[in-house]
Amino acid sequence: MRRGAAGRKNASGGRGLTAQLRNPPGGRNARIMLLALALDRTGSGLWAASSVLYFTFVTHLSAQRIGVLLGVAGVAGIVGSPLAGRLASRSPVRALLIGCHLLRMATLSLLLVCTDFNALLAIVALTYLADRAAKTLEMLFATRTAGERRATYQALSRSASNAGYGLGAGIAAVSLAVGSIGACRALILGDALSFVLAAALVWRTREPRDNTVEVISAHDTTTDGWPAVRRSSPWRDRGYLLFVLLDIPMSTDDSVLNVGLPLWLVNHTSAPHALVPTLLIINTVMVVVLQVRVSAWAEGPRLAARAVLLYGVAMSVCCAAVAAATGGGTWTAAVVLLAAALLVTLAELMRSVSSWELAVLLAPHDARARYLGVAGMSQSIQKSAGPPLLTGVVMAAGPAGWVVLGAAVAGLSVVQRGACLRRLQMLSPAGASPLRSKTVHHQHSGDAPRPACPK
Repeated sequence: MRRGAAGRKNASGGRGLTAQLRNPPGGRNARIMLLALALDRTGSGLWAASSVLYFTFVTHLSAQRIGVLLGVAGVAGIVGSPLAGRLASRSPVRALLIGCHLLRMATLSLLLVCTDFNALLAIVALTYLADRAAKTLEMLFATRTAGERRATYQALSRSASNAGYGLGAGIAAVSLAVGSIGACRALILGDALSFVLAAALVWRTREPRDNTVEVISAHDTTTDGWPAVRRSSPWRDRGYLLFVLLDIPMSTDDSVLNVGLPLWLVNHTSAPHALVPTLLIINTVMVVVLQVRVSAWAEGPRLAARAVLLYGVAMSVCCAAVAAATGGGTWTAAVVLLAAALLVTLAELMRSVSSWELAVLLAPHDARARYLGVAGMSQSIQKSAGPPLLTGVVMAAGPAGWVVLGAAVAGLSVVQRGACLRRLQMLSPAGASPLRSKTVHHQHSGDAPRPACPK
């Protein structure tokens, strides 16, 4: 067992990022998909940096209407994940992903000719629905392609995605410096083009086949050999729904980084405002450089469960640091907030891998697509509910609000770990500990076969 764990760690963290990008888990399929991800996220960086300016100065929407527009888009995004999972259980993932890319290309192109608010509501809602659906399909594709090494692939995809997003945001910053309407339109066209290129790359891949064989127990199984927790629908599986529900606060790092830290810095500390983009730059660079190494901390059931606790610890210390930044001078506040940015990024690095790893491990194999679609809702819900919770409750309560938030996340991480271990115990062979359980995967991704235990 120790040799197997060490082998997985070496496979994910012992080689350089560039080398692993050249030869990722899943072979040719994975290489093409990682390039598609980088192009897709480059376009997303263009759109994220220019969307509010476009709606303000080109379509002339008020701040209130922009808020309604983005709120409706967030709700549509929540629907996208389970919808994608349901469709993927019946149709090829590859074709569905191409369809999502082309749908986003079409809706973004329509933005250039539509100024009516009701039409914009429908267009932006469809864009965000397809965006969340595409992310779920990408991870399902990765789960089937990378097999047992899905955590390593997830880490590589995060590095590629963040590099692309940073590149897109940088291009947008240069373009928006021109300050013209034409520059805003050009950025939207660039985003639409990225979807066309991503769709073309996905078209070059082969449809992955999910031929994973799980080692389970004959004890406590149904007549077809699956554990008694097997469900035809995730919506009737209380154990899995509990995991998804608890995974919502386990994604709080996103709102803390993008909303909480900038607003707290500006409104409640004496730190220089120019530090705000530095916080985001630190996050992007750390994710690109460290995600693959951190993935070794969350690969397999034992490490994934441990990473949930580490997430809670990192978030609680981060929130305490944010609260402490209020009472210091300019440079003290700046240093403390930089430390908070490092901690929240460390939490993000662990959550991004462990959350998906546990979502896969806890799902019945025969209904995995539907289950992962439901699991994908947690991040969408957090993106909609997290910002108003931070601004309306946590920040309104002052430093004490941050301390309570950190303590709550830490406590829920303990509950989440316990719930995951209990479910893993149900899926483990009789008498085996979930901390030592092992899953055997037989992968057929269309590439040349590899030894089951590479040396």
